[in-house]
Amino acid sequence: MGRSIWRTLTSVRFAVLQITLLVVAGLIGTVLRQVPGSALRDPAAYAAEMAQLHQRYDGLDLLGIQIGPGMVDLFERLGFFRVFAAPWFVALLSLLVLSIFVCTLDRTPKLWRGVRRVTVEQPPAFFDRRLPERASFSEAQLTGAEVTAVLRGKRYRIRRAVSDDGSVTWIYGDRNQYMKMATLLTHLGLILFLAGGAVTAALGFETVVFVGEGQTAPVQAVGTPGNLMVKNISFEAPRRANGAFEDFRTDLAVYQDGRQIARKTIRVNDPLQVQGFVFHQNTFGPSADIEVHDDDGRLVWTGPIILAGEVAGLPQGFLTIPGSAIGMLLFLQTDTMGTPLLALTGLGPTTSDGSSGIIFNARLGVGATSDPTVTGGYAVTWTRPGAWTGMVIKNDPGAPIIWTAFGALIVGLMLSFYFPRRRVWARLGSQGGVQLAMLTDRYVNAEREFAGLLEDLSARSGRLPERANVLEASA
Repeated sequence: MGRSIWRTLTSVRFAVLQITLLVVAGLIGTVLRQVPGSALRDPAAYAAEMAQLHQRYDGLDLLGIQIGPGMVDLFERLGFFRVFAAPWFVALLSLLVLSIFVCTLDRTPKLWRGVRRVTVEQPPAFFDRRLPERASFSEAQLTGAEVTAVLRGKRYRIRRAVSDDGSVTWIYGDRNQYMKMATLLTHLGLILFLAGGAVTAALGFETVVFVGEGQTAPVQAVGTPGNLMVKNISFEAPRRANGAFEDFRTDLAVYQDGRQIARKTIRVNDPLQVQGFVFHQNTFGPSADIEVHDDDGRLVWTGPIILAGEVAGLPQGFLTIPGSAIGMLLFLQTDTMGTPLLALTGLGPTTSDGSSGIIFNARLGVGATSDPTVTGGYAVTWTRPGAWTGMVIKNDPGAPIIWTAFGALIVGLMLSFYFPRRRVWARLGSQGGVQLAMLTDRYVNAEREFAGLLEDLSARSGRLPERANVLEASA
């Protein structure tokens, strides 16, 4: 049983099958809209996302397949709208990691034997000049000491052997003998990449938070133990002379259990990092600071309303007036002179047909207060225009693993490509003369390397080496 599992995990066909399944899963995750990671931990947000997916795909014909509500529900149960966080995708990644690990274990002993085992003594046929990278110097033009000196000058490690009768001496030079083991670093990097991806998919967190100036918002779902709170202390987006934005930045504070634990002004490429979470400046938009008083003059709302929506090209936000059944849409407009105006539309309770009746319309300038008799019995004051900041907040426990994987891959590839193995044999007979042979890894220009060695040996001997010509070598 164990051998059967081992053979399966080291099978090329099984590896191809795994990669094919992952590619298909990746295509599904690319073609179908994916539920944001933040919604996976918030039931209300998840339900809203699924409603949008039904609206998008119900009745859609995709590749000749009619997608209806039933098909969308099936896709949801299969995890097709959250592919990269689905348990089966993490399982596929984990299985591929295991397969690569087992293949590496299976290959390592053979690889070690290949680099460790050295044969210094070679038969005469090994030095046949018709073979590639073979040459000889006739008579006593070179001594063993001279050959050794040249090889040492090229950073070869030298080994020697002498025949039993003392008639033949072999000199063996090996350069970068163990660098082929660097492929294990490459395998390790690949394993860590996949493992890091699996950790990120299973345990990572990402959300987008919009916060108005002075507002505070939770990072994770309300009720999460040790949840962080972010506060937009202030936001700035200065403009250049041509009207383009020069920069946008947020003075951001992070709280935990009512205590401030971090504060920083974040920019697009300068995030805040705290307790494994990274807060990236991502976007911004207008907001409107308003106050709402009831007919008794009591303050029922004060604070910014984020105008992150858009209706007819106008920034739009929404507020349910606390303690009432009135919802209020807010639109940012300008009059003919370019003066900003805040348009208010009051919506009453939902009727039996699912619609909401409009109960008032009003427009306010900055600092103005509405007439309560017009705005549903509430006095609405636009205290000042403001801005909201949008942040991408991430907690990626797989990131350190992926960075380690990146380092292992780069180091492994550099060692493999820039330090390939080269081996040289020299055979010196008792009657004089030296026969030479070279073998190299495939990343080496063997002919150029061998020619350089022969040039140095020729400088020592004062003679040119004998080599087979092209016609002779191909015969």
